[in-house]
Amino acid sequence: MLNSNSPPLFFSTAVTAYASQVAFPSLGQSTAYSGFPQSGQTYGLPPFGTMWPGLKTESQLPEVPSVGQMGFLSFSSAYTSTQPNQIHYSYPSQGKPATALSLCASPHALCTSQPYYNSLGQSQFSQYYTPPPSYLSAGLPSSDRDGTGVVAPEYPAIKTEGSASANLPDTTGVLELSLCNFTINLLTYLELFVTNIRNSFFSQRVFLWDLDETIIIFHSLLTGSFAQKFGKDPATVLNLGLQMEELIFELADTHLFFNDLEECDQVHVDDVASDDNGQDLSNYSFSSDGFSGPSAGSGPGSTTAVQGGVEWMRKLAFRYRRLKEIYNGFKGNVGGLLSPMKRDLLLRLRSEIETVTDAWLSTALKSLLLIQSRGRCMNVLVTTTQLVPALAKVLLYGLGDAFPIENIYSATKIGKESCFERIISRFGKKVTYVVIGDGRDEEFAAKQHNMPFWRISSHGDLISLHQALELDFL
Repeated sequence: MLNSNSPPLFFSTAVTAYASQVAFPSLGQSTAYSGFPQSGQTYGLPPFGTMWPGLKTESQLPEVPSVGQMGFLSFSSAYTSTQPNQIHYSYPSQGKPATALSLCASPHALCTSQPYYNSLGQSQFSQYYTPPPSYLSAGLPSSDRDGTGVVAPEYPAIKTEGSASANLPDTTGVLELSLCNFTINLLTYLELFVTNIRNSFFSQRVFLWDLDETIIIFHSLLTGSFAQKFGKDPATVLNLGLQMEELIFELADTHLFFNDLEECDQVHVDDVASDDNGQDLSNYSFSSDGFSGPSAGSGPGSTTAVQGGVEWMRKLAFRYRRLKEIYNGFKGNVGGLLSPMKRDLLLRLRSEIETVTDAWLSTALKSLLLIQSRGRCMNVLVTTTQLVPALAKVLLYGLGDAFPIENIYSATKIGKESCFERIISRFGKKVTYVVIGDGRDEEFAAKQHNMPFWRISSHGDLISLHQALELDFL
C-alpha cells in the first residue's frame, strides 16, 4: 500500500518502469490517485522520449551540475526530499499548450500542472525573456524507447538578469540623443529669450546729448573757464578756440547758407520740408534766386519774394533741403568742403585741442559709438547753438557718423524743455530717455519730463558713463 503522507505526483500518462528496476504496476487514471511508499523506496518513470519530446533519456543526460546551479533537470533511481531549491521547468509538447511539471522539495507541498509559472524563478523576466542564442528548438521524439534519436538542447547553467535582458532594445543612445536635443532646445530658447529682452530693453532708449562742454570743448575755450578749471595755459587755450570758431563760421557761411538762414533759424532741418515742392536742385542757382533773410529790406524794383509768402517759403525749404544733402554727403569727410590749407589747419587744431583737453572728445566718442552699436538705440543732439553753426561744429569735430541730421535739434528759439517735448512726440512716451549734459537747462528739462540726467563736468564723468554703458546699466 502507498502511504498517504508521501507527496503526490500527477502525470498525464501511465507510469511504466525502467527495465533495470523492479516495475511497479502501472497506475491508471482515476478521480483520486493513490499514494505510494516513502521516499526511500525506489520507483520508476516512463521513458522521457515518449513523455517529454526533446529530452534525452536518463542514460544520455549531461553531467549534473553543482547544487547551486538550477538550469538542469536530473533524476536518480531513488527519490529524495532534500532538493536545495524549488525548481520549475516547462517542456512544451507539440501541438498543445505548454504545462509545467513542478518537482517540490517539501514533502507536504502540493504540486499541480499549471499553464503558467509562479512568482519564483524566471517568471520575473517572463515579460522580456527570450531564449538565448544557444537555445535549439526541441526535436521530434524518436520511436526508440531509449531515446537515442532525441537531441537535447543545451541550456545555460544559470539564467541571469543579464541574459534575460540581452535581447532587449538598447535605448541608451535614444535617451542620450533626446536629452541632448532637449538641452540644445532649452539653451536656444534661453538665448533667444535673453536676446529679445535685451533688444526690447535697448530699443526703447534714446540718449539726449548736449554738445558744448559735454561732447566737445569749445565755448569754455573762448571764455577761459576750461583753462582756469583744469589748470591750462589761458592764452594757448583761447587761441585754439578762436581758430576753431573761425573755421566753424567759414564753413557755415560758405557751404551751409548761414548768411541766408541766420535769421530763419529752425529747430529741426525738416521743419519747413512741407513747403518744398520737390524741384530738382542740381542746376538751381541759390545766389540768384532772389531769396533774402527777414532783415534784408526790399527796395523799389526789388525782385525778392515777400517774406512768409509761398514762394519765399519754398526757397527757404530748398536751402534746408540742400543743407541736408551736404551734411549727408560730407559727414564722414568734411575735408572735402575745405581748401587744402584749411584742411591741414583743421587737422592740427583737432590734434592740439585733444592734447589740451586730455582727449575729451575721444572719451565721449567711445560712449556715442557704443550706444550706436546697440542697433535701435538713438543718439539725439539737443544744443543751444543755432542749427546751422551746430551742424558745422558736428562736421568739423568729426561727429557726423554719430548723429544723423534728423537727430539734431536746436533749442535756440524754443528752449530745451520744448525740444524734449518734440522728441517725446516723435519717439513716444513708452521710450526711456536719458539726458546727458553739463548745464542747468538740460537738467531742469530732464526733471520736468521725469528723465534721468547724467551730469558731465570732468573726465571722470565721461569714463564712468562709458563703464555704465559697457555694463548695460544705461
